[in-house]
Amino acid sequence: MLGLLASRFALPPPRVSASAAAGNISLADGSVCALLRPQPDEADTVAPESAHKWRMVIAYDGTKFKGWQYQPSPPTIQCFLEKALIHITKLDRKELCLVGAGRTDTGVHARGQVAHFTTPFTYRCLDSFHSAINGLLPPDIRVREISAARPEFHARTSTKSKIYHYKIYNEAVMDPFHNNYAYHSAHRLNSHAMREAAKHFVGEHDFTSFANAVHNDRVRSPIKKILRFDVTEMDAIIQLEVEGTGFLYRQVRNMVPGRLVPSHQRKWNDSTARDNTALKLILKFWQ
Repeated sequence: MLGLLASRFALPPPRVSASAAAGNISLADGSVCALLRPQPDEADTVAPESAHKWRMVIAYDGTKFKGWQYQPSPPTIQCFLEKALIHITKLDRKELCLVGAGRTDTGVHARGQVAHFTTPFTYRCLDSFHSAINGLLPPDIRVREISAARPEFHARTSTKSKIYHYKIYNEAVMDPFHNNYAYHSAHRLNSHAMREAAKHFVGEHDFTSFANAVHNDRVRSPIKKILRFDVTEMDAIIQLEVEGTGFLYRQVRNMVPGRLVPSHQRKWNDSTARDNTALKLILKFWQ
């Protein structure tokens, strides 16, 4: 299973400081949380470009969700976060401008997804806000951290690197407790060959062969830099952890052949394999 571990950023957020007054928020479990919200005469009446920016670090189990990107149905991570933020701030989603560092796909989990949103007012203390948003979210989504951010901070463009990992359960019989968090390969894998092949991904390369068609009109360079590609054995688990400055659409999934399908079960385009040394080497993972 693919998971987003964390994103590293160049700009650390400053401390929060501003005025606020008390209010109550009803949580999903029926309890009431006292939330500090600005009074009308204390709120900053600023232009959108000068709005206050807030940084969140989010963890989620993606099993039940259709990825990060907003869509009202079926549910996504962004959709639930925006609903909670709208309930607390009384702003609409266009005013909040919630942006994530990466758009994880259906079923992908995260421990350190970073996002930011904006408000036209500020808060002195975020403890009550933090409790309120987690109380409104389903139990498989949690905001781990929330803090004020500098105006120039951007969850996507301020990113220095992103870390993804796959876990493979490499035994004949799958452990049901790993079912949602690891891929099962009954075929015995050669971790040494995997480690050697992974080295060829490290560095700056053209990853066109590993990208799916882009769903929007934004032009992205196929030249990406992989900082490390670690293969670690942990008893029955083989973990593949990739850190890079950026990735093409589904690049990480495709760097592990056929979403972890062993090569003896998958047919590859011979011309693509001949033209891409890394692709030929990665096939050794399964031999």
